[in-house]
Amino acid sequence: MEIPYSATERGPFCARPIACGGGEIARGTIRGMYIPPPFRVTDPTLAQALIREQPLASLVTTDDAGLPFVSHLPLRLDRTEEGGTLHLLGHLARANPQWQHLQARPRAVVTFLGPQAYMSPKVYPDLQRVPTWNYVALHATVQTTLVHAGDDKDRLLKCLIADHEPAYADQWRALAESYTTAMLAGIVGLEMATTEWQLKVKVNQHRPEARVALRDACLAGNEQERALAAWIDRVQPPGS
Repeated sequence: MEIPYSATERGPFCARPIACGGGEIARGTIRGMYIPPPFRVTDPTLAQALIREQPLASLVTTDDAGLPFVSHLPLRLDRTEEGGTLHLLGHLARANPQWQHLQARPRAVVTFLGPQAYMSPKVYPDLQRVPTWNYVALHATVQTTLVHAGDDKDRLLKCLIADHEPAYADQWRALAESYTTAMLAGIVGLEMATTEWQLKVKVNQHRPEARVALRDACLAGNEQERALAAWIDRVQPPGS
């Protein structure tokens, strides 16, 4: 199993953590997402790995009419707490009304979708089988704090830069202050702390007779299928 980097490895711009509310975690519950027991994963290191590998999240709030409102945005796993609470950082355009939903109702849901692919019944040793779709998904309930101060938003952005393009940090620092101030004014920062999360890893681990054939088929497939092979090894190591 791949070991994610330590939560203390924050990069050169993330030495001072941004305060964020905590919460009790409820691992592996089925509230909010249907998870049959064989696919329920409660290991927090695997939840962390998915966020770091697939940072584009769906942020789900309710609008003033009570209907779901969804934005797609990258979120950074900033740190973790003992017990499993995950702290996430991100930002929305100020023109996006979703930050106002969060101002009124700070509790929201974020989801991360990992690798996914069709699974042929050819992996089984017999013919009386059906195809399915395998995938990895994380749903988390979060408590959100909005970040409006320019200095705090600047630190938040530098954390994201450190993750995705560290070399851009010099270009950002070299920009005119009038420009960076205007750019920062156009976003609202987000600090999120999970109160519960649910990780579903559906890689047919309840059918051990097909494990080897499924893994081999994934390794010979496209990028998504090869990524699923790594998750097969994470939740069902060879020889287990």
